[in-house]
Amino acid sequence: MELQNKATALWSNFFNVRMVQIRTFHMTWFAFFACFFAWFGIAPLMSVVRDELQLTKDQIGWAIIGSVSMTIFARLFIGWLCDRIGPRKTYTWLLILGSLPVMGIGLSWNFESFLLFRVLIGCIGASFVITQYHTSVMFAPNVVGQANATSAGWGNLGGGVTQFVMPLLFSVFVIGFGFSEAVGWRLAMVVVGIIIFVIGIAYYFLTQDAPDGNFDDLRTQNRMEEKKNVTGNYMQALKDPRVWVLFVIYGACFGIELTVNNVAALYFFDYFELSLVAAGFVAASFGLMNLFARTLGGLFGDNFGALWGLKGRSFWLFICLFFEGCALLVFSQMHVLFLALPALIVFSLFTQMAEGATYSVVPFVNKRALGAVAGVVGAGGNAGAVLAGFLFKNMIDWSEAFMILGFVVVAASFLAFFVRFSTRQEDEERANFAAANIETLRRRAERANAALEEGLTAISRRDGRPAPAE
Repeated sequence: MELQNKATALWSNFFNVRMVQIRTFHMTWFAFFACFFAWFGIAPLMSVVRDELQLTKDQIGWAIIGSVSMTIFARLFIGWLCDRIGPRKTYTWLLILGSLPVMGIGLSWNFESFLLFRVLIGCIGASFVITQYHTSVMFAPNVVGQANATSAGWGNLGGGVTQFVMPLLFSVFVIGFGFSEAVGWRLAMVVVGIIIFVIGIAYYFLTQDAPDGNFDDLRTQNRMEEKKNVTGNYMQALKDPRVWVLFVIYGACFGIELTVNNVAALYFFDYFELSLVAAGFVAASFGLMNLFARTLGGLFGDNFGALWGLKGRSFWLFICLFFEGCALLVFSQMHVLFLALPALIVFSLFTQMAEGATYSVVPFVNKRALGAVAGVVGAGGNAGAVLAGFLFKNMIDWSEAFMILGFVVVAASFLAFFVRFSTRQEDEERANFAAANIETLRRRAERANAALEEGLTAISRRDGRPAPAE
C-alpha cells in the first residue's frame, strides 16, 4: 500500500517548516551535507597526513579505496533497515555511531590504523540512501525527482565545502592556536565528529518517517505493510534487472564524483603545483556545483517524465551520462590550470545532473521495496568508486586514469535504454502524476481564495461595511 498525503509542491512551500514534509526535507539534506563533509574531511589534508605517516602512493590508493568500499555494504543494509524501522531511527543511529570513527581517526599512528578508521568512516556514506528514501516517501510523483535531487545535491555539496573549510580549520589550529601540524589535522576531525553527533540527536526529534506519522504507528493502524514482509520485498527487488542496470549507471556518475572528491586536491597539488589551500579551493569547485546541478538533473527528469512518461526519465538519464563522459575525456587532457578549471566545472555539471536523473527514476522501479532499490543503486556508486580507485592506486599517470574513466562513462550511458517500464506502470504513473498536479492546483486555488477573502474583509473593515458573506 502506498503512503498518503505526500507534498505535491517543493519550492512554493520551501520555507514552511511547519509542514513535516518540508521540515524533513531540510533536515535530511543538512544531515547528508554533514555526513558528506565528514566522509571526505580528511581528503584535502592528505598531503599533511602523507608526510606525517610517511604514506606511499600505493598506500594512499588503498586509503581511497577503503574510504568507499565499506559504504557498498552499508548502503545495501541501510536500505533494508529503512523499510523495516523507518528512516528517522535509521538516520539517528547512523549519525551517532558514525561520529565515533570520524573523531577516532585522530588516534591514527601508522598506515594500518589510518586505513582502519578511513574504512569505518565510509559507513556514514550510507546516509545518502536514507536521504533519498526519506524524500521519496514525503513527496508526490510530480516533484519527487527534484526533491530527491536537491536533497542529495545539497548534501553532496559537503564534499566541495570540505575541500576548503578543512584546510582553513586546520590552519586555525596550527597558526591560530599554535598546535603542530600532526595535532592540527586530528583536532579538525574531532570537531567534525562532534557536529555529526549533535545532528543525529536533532534528527530524531525534528522529523518523522512519513507524512502521516512514524512507521510503528502506521503499522499499528494497518496503513502500511508489516515488518515481516520487508525481507521478501527486498529479495524481489534484487531480482529486477533494472535495479542492477541502475547500479552500474550510478557507479558511472556518483562513483566518479566520489573518486574526484578523494583525489582532486592532491591532483591539483601535485600536477599543477598549487598550495594546499589553493588546491582545496580548486577541488572545491567540483563539489560546489551540487548547489544547483543535481537539482537540474531531477527537475528535468520530472519535466521529461511529464512529457514522455517514465521512458522520458530514462532518456534524460542517457543524455546526462553521455555528456558527462565526453566532458571527463576533455578534462583528462587539460594540463594548464586556466583550461583544466572550466573543463572540471563542465564535467561536474553533467556528473551531478546524471546523479539527479538517476534518482528521478529510482522511486518508480519498485515502490514496495523502495529502500532496497535505493540501497542497491546507491551501493553501485561506491562500487564504481572502488573500481576507479584502483586506477589511481597503480603507477599510471592520473590524467590517463581520468581518460580511461571517460571512455567507461560514455559506454555506460547506453545502458539507460535498458531501464524500461511496462505499459501498466506507464499508465499508472501518468495518472499519479496528473493527480498530483491537480492537487497542487487545488491547494494554490485554496490559498488564493483565502488571500482574496482576507483582502475583502480588510477592505470592508476599513470602509466600515459588513464583511461579505461566505
